[in-house]
Amino acid sequence: MAKLTILAAALLALLALAEASTYRTTITTTTIEEENPRGGGSQRCREQFHQQQQLRHCQMYMRQGSQYDAELALAMVDGVNPQRQQHLTECCRQLRNIDEQCRCQAIREMVRQQQMGGGSQQEEMQEMAQKAQYLPRRCNMEPQQCQIRAVWF
Repeated sequence: MAKLTILAAALLALLALAEASTYRTTITTTTIEEENPRGGGSQRCREQFHQQQQLRHCQMYMRQGSQYDAELALAMVDGVNPQRQQHLTECCRQLRNIDEQCRCQAIREMVRQQQMGGGSQQEEMQEMAQKAQYLPRRCNMEPQQCQIRAVWF
């Protein structure tokens, strides 16, 4: 009889343990925000982006680069294309007026707007996104490279 009671108690304990582990669930939520870890957050970055005319000169520089590469290659033999150089100079000025912590977010937003604007082939947009990664390096500023993830609509 004692063995039967011990066996029943052990079975009851195992059943209770199995029941408890069935309802034990861990939920992990990951939220990625492009917040500035030093404070201020992405709202401040968006404001700076808009104050710098949504990096319009960077857009023009990028657009010229992807649309006229063959012409630019020929122009480079004779010297630097002055219009493209002017857009790059103004692009760098606009980027310098954006806090270092906000530059990549601004460049990503510029690329996103270019993609949403349409009118370009997917290959051109991909090339533009790749070039946009290195805009800070072309302007000799930090960070040297921004991660741009191309999203096609």
